[in-house]
Amino acid sequence: MIGLTPALSHHSCQVLVIGSGAGGATTAALLAESGVDVLIVEEGPWIEQDSVVPFSLDQMDRQYRSGGVTVALGRPSIAYTEGRCAGGGTEINSGLYRRPSEETLDRWRTGYAIHDFDDDTFYAACDEVERSLSVQTVPGRHTPASERLRRGAERLGWQHDEIPRWMTYPDGDDAAAGRRQSMTRTYLPRAVLAGARLLCDHRVDRLILDRARAFRAELTGPGQAPATIDFEHVIVCAGAIQTPALLQRSGFRGLVGRALSVHPTVKLAARFDEAINVVDDVPVHQVKEFSPDLSFGGSASHPGLVALALTDSWAAMREAVTSWPEIAVYYAAITSQGRGRVVAIPGMRDPLVTYRLTRRDRDLLGQGLARLALVMLEAGARDVYPSFKNAPIVSSRADLANLTSGFSAAAASVMTVHLCSTVPMGSDSSRAAADSHGRVFGADNVYVNDASLLPDAPGVNPQASVMAVALRNARRFIGEEL
Repeated sequence: MIGLTPALSHHSCQVLVIGSGAGGATTAALLAESGVDVLIVEEGPWIEQDSVVPFSLDQMDRQYRSGGVTVALGRPSIAYTEGRCAGGGTEINSGLYRRPSEETLDRWRTGYAIHDFDDDTFYAACDEVERSLSVQTVPGRHTPASERLRRGAERLGWQHDEIPRWMTYPDGDDAAAGRRQSMTRTYLPRAVLAGARLLCDHRVDRLILDRARAFRAELTGPGQAPATIDFEHVIVCAGAIQTPALLQRSGFRGLVGRALSVHPTVKLAARFDEAINVVDDVPVHQVKEFSPDLSFGGSASHPGLVALALTDSWAAMREAVTSWPEIAVYYAAITSQGRGRVVAIPGMRDPLVTYRLTRRDRDLLGQGLARLALVMLEAGARDVYPSFKNAPIVSSRADLANLTSGFSAAAASVMTVHLCSTVPMGSDSSRAAADSHGRVFGADNVYVNDASLLPDAPGVNPQASVMAVALRNARRFIGEEL
């Protein structure tokens, strides 16, 4: 464990960074390495990566907000997850990494009038991230569940590939010995080595402003002990849900929190004739035949998560749970046209989150689940268990018609792990809530530098986008504001 800053009733710093995930850790490292006095505040604890089993219930209890039980209300409601620990979401996700496309960057640049956002500079930042995180493909054999997905796509002639991960493999081609290069192993140690201080287990409740300038943060520490931090600048990197909630509690309104964008997903469990389940890893292959609207991949398949995938039709599917070693969970994800909101409610600790799927979104989820089931049948699955109420067990192509006719998004277990766009950046103030480099409109010294800034969900895992934007904005801040 790196050295942590002790809890006091009052702190001061030049730049306060709120949040220690992909945006916050990157920002803090660059600022500290430039000689800036940085204090990083993290609401959750420091958890050593090797002390928890990935994707286990223990990890959910210790590193997820509310044990992973958080939801955006709507029809249907969408379950989502947030990391609540040092390193944020990088500690709990699968480490899959993909750059956004040139088409995505152009859509953001033109749609939101983002200045100084050229492709070459952005992808150079991606190069830097990939070196820092050791982004690479698996050096040895893939997991059986990943191979099944690849095999099914290959037999259908559908486009597919292996997604690289930010991993190191100290034992050469032993993929099982890979170590995820999360923020607690990369940018946070860099920040602390350069002089940044890290204060864990402290929640920033609100920022205090004098007209357009923030100067103090009010915090709650362990045991609900109050604390304050005085600063010259503040950069909020608490994630796409907590960042807009904090800004709203601090008096910011306008477009803050009004354009949440996610990648909704539906899941199924596929049972094969042999053991394929790897409880602490996920498949690295994805199917991109219908990209960017629709993609397929593998999910965590811990026994508890297999059981969860079967619960919507438990009466018909419960007997399968005892065969969990032969079962893996897969997902179909869509690029949604719908949007949601994050609203801080006075007196409530957590914000109200809502999301509305469009008719196109709901139809696409059903199409995606049916096509994913077809991939699994082609991969050799003996039975496929879709995750929606009263779903049929799919054992042949003839059963796909029953799946399609019986599917309803309102009856499905829709979820997401990718949350974006609640403080979108750009110079077009009719669509953006922060300027082209993350300064919140209406403030002189309040910045955002996390997934909240992305104008919409990029159609791929957003971590590459988040970190490249964070590098870009941090360098602009160092050159222009200090």
